[in-house]
Amino acid sequence: MLRLVVVPQETLGDNMLSKIPIDLDRMKKEDIDKEILRKGIIAELDAIDLYEQMASMTENPEIKRVLLDIAREEKAHVGEFQALLMKIDPEQVEEMEKGRKEVEEMSQN
Repeated sequence: MLRLVVVPQETLGDNMLSKIPIDLDRMKKEDIDKEILRKGIIAELDAIDLYEQMASMTENPEIKRVLLDIAREEKAHVGEFQALLMKIDPEQVEEMEKGRKEVEEMSQN
């Protein structure tokens, strides 16, 4: 059985979303790359959350500045994964646009 599991370092905690395993044997070949990109997005979001939480806990301005800078870099990585995902998953593009429009409509009311 072939499985891809994205597991953060033990020190990152037990509730990280990126621990969710991917059972590649049960997936269609054409969906594997989409799943890899989604797990990449999840891992980056986990990292952003971690760095921003640590930044809020420290009183050292230099450490805070570095942690927030690293969190910003992780946000760029999310964008890279999203761009790749949208290139290979037209349904994702369509649903993201629907979601954007729903939020826009709710904001106008």
